[in-house]
Amino acid sequence: MKLSVKDFLELDIMKDARVRTGENLLEDRYVQWISAMEMPVENFVRKNEVVLSTTIGCGQDLETLKQFVKDIIESQASTLVIALGRHIFDIPIEVIELAEKNDFILIEIPWEVRFANIVEEVMAQLNGIHREERLKSEKIQQEFLNLILQDTDIPAILNLIQKHTGYPTFLTDESGVFQGKSDKFRGFSEKSERGGTYLPKSVPVESEDSLVTHDPMFQKFKAFEIGGKSVLRLPILKASGNPQGYLFIAVPSDMPMDSFLTQFRVNVLDHAATTIALWLARKNAVEETKMRLRSDFVQELAKGEFHSFDQADSRAKLLGYNLKVPYICIVGLPENLKAVFEKYKQDYHSYEHWFKSMIRYIEEEIIYAGRSLDRNVMMTDQGEHLIIYLQSTGEQISEDPADFLDLVERRLRNLLPGVINSWGSGDYHEGLEGFKDSYQHAQVALKIGRTKKGIGQRTLYEDTRVDRVLLSLSENPNMQDVIMSTIDPLIHYDEQRNMDLIGTFQTYNQFNGNVSKTSRALNLHRQSLLYRLRKIESLTGLSLIDPDDLFLLDLSIKTWKISLSKVSGS
Repeated sequence: MKLSVKDFLELDIMKDARVRTGENLLEDRYVQWISAMEMPVENFVRKNEVVLSTTIGCGQDLETLKQFVKDIIESQASTLVIALGRHIFDIPIEVIELAEKNDFILIEIPWEVRFANIVEEVMAQLNGIHREERLKSEKIQQEFLNLILQDTDIPAILNLIQKHTGYPTFLTDESGVFQGKSDKFRGFSEKSERGGTYLPKSVPVESEDSLVTHDPMFQKFKAFEIGGKSVLRLPILKASGNPQGYLFIAVPSDMPMDSFLTQFRVNVLDHAATTIALWLARKNAVEETKMRLRSDFVQELAKGEFHSFDQADSRAKLLGYNLKVPYICIVGLPENLKAVFEKYKQDYHSYEHWFKSMIRYIEEEIIYAGRSLDRNVMMTDQGEHLIIYLQSTGEQISEDPADFLDLVERRLRNLLPGVINSWGSGDYHEGLEGFKDSYQHAQVALKIGRTKKGIGQRTLYEDTRVDRVLLSLSENPNMQDVIMSTIDPLIHYDEQRNMDLIGTFQTYNQFNGNVSKTSRALNLHRQSLLYRLRKIESLTGLSLIDPDDLFLLDLSIKTWKISLSKVSGS
C-alpha cells in the first residue's frame, strides 16, 4: 500500500490546494516523506518527498526561484507545495513551464494553511501505512524463520521470496558460483544459434551500476543485466560485514528499479537476506565440522594411530568413508601458492586466510575428480602438503594414478591459474598398517622426485628403488666414511675454485666416457675438459678408466646427493 499524491490532495487540510502542473501524474507519484524546505536545497530532499515551501529565500528574483524549483525537481521529490500570500503572490509562468517540461507536480496553497498541520496529517497517513506494512513484514519474517527451524533447503527460501516479491530469484556464493533458484526462474537467454535459456555455473558479482539515489534504502542494491535479463542484487553478509553470497531478483527490463523496490519488497528482501545468512552460517558450521572430522580421521590413518581395523572402520562409516576397498596414498605439494596468492591478496586479510579457503576448494576439486572416475577419495592437508587416499584396483601393488592426477591438475589450473604441483604416489598395502606404509612411501617418492626431477613432477614409489638403496647406504656409518673420503676433496675444490668437478664427472659418466659429447654438453673446450678430468683423478686418487673406480666415484656422488636431500627435506 502506498500514499499517492492524489491521496495527499484528498486530505481535508488540502481542500483549498490548487494543482498548477502535472495533474495527470497524481496517481503515479507517491509520497514517502514530507518536509518544509527553503533555500538552499543541496542534498536535503529525498526521492518521493513532499516539499512545503514559502520560497522565502528567493525574494522577487525569478532566476533564483527557478533554480530552487529545478533543484527540487532534480532531487526527485514527489511534489513542491508553495504557500502564496507573503513572499510570493503568484507562481510565475516561467516556473510553471519549467515544471511542465520536467513532468513535475507543482501545487499552490493559501498562506493560511499551516505547514505543521499538513505534516501532522501526512505523517498520520504514512505511519498508518508503515504500521500495516510492519505487521505484514513481521508475519513474513516469521515465515522465513519457520523455514530455518524446519531445516529446509535454499530453493524453498527462494520460492518464498518469489511468492512475496512476485519475481524469480536465484542465489550465488561470494565468487558468483550458482547455488540455487526459485521455481519460476528459467535461466538466461543464450546468445547462440540454438537460442533457448541456460543456467550459468557462475554470474558476475562486480558491477559499477548501482541504484544511486538520495534514498538510503536503495544503497545496498545494485542493478545490471545478465544474459539479457535485468537483475537486482543484494549482498548476503557475514557477521564480519563481508559478503558470503548474493541474492539476485530477475525483474522485467521495462520496470524502473525504484518502482520495483517498494517498502514492502525491501522489507521482504531484508528478511530474506537475514534468513539466507543464517542458513549459510549453519551450513558452513556443519561443513567445517565435518571437514575437520574427516581431516583428523585421514591424518590418524596416515600416522597409524588406530589400534584396530574395527575401530577405524566404525569411524569411517560415520564420516561416509569405505575402508573395505583398497587405497593408495598420494602426497601433493602446491609449490608456488604464495606467488599465486599475490594475485588475490587484495581480497583477503592474509595468506593464511586465503590458504584456508583455497584448501576447501582444492578438496572439492579432488573429490570431484575421484567421483568422475568412480573412485573413492579421502584427503586431508598437513601444512601445505595434500594427503590423498585414492581407491585402487588392488590388482597390483604399484599403480600409476595418472588419469586421476590429470583430472585434478586440469581442475586446479582453472581454480588457481599458474599453480605448480609436485606429486608422490605410494603403493598398495593390505590391512590397517597399509595406510601408514602407503603414506610413508608417497612421502619418500615426493621427496626423491623433487630432488631428482625438480618441482612440478610426478614420482611413483616403485620408480625410486635405486634412490632408496642409496638412501639406505647413506645411513650406514661405514659407507659414510667411504663416501666422504672419496668425494671430500672434490667438494672442497669446487667450493674454493667454483669449477664444478662433481657435475663434470656426472656428465662424463652419463656419456660413457665420450670426451667429445661431454665437452659439447658442458660447452667446454676439449682441453679444458681433459684438465678437469685429470684434476678429478689427482684429487680422488681414482682412475676414470678403471670400471671399479668409476663405480665407486659414481656411487659416492649419488649417495652423497641423496643424503643432502634427506637433510634438506627433514
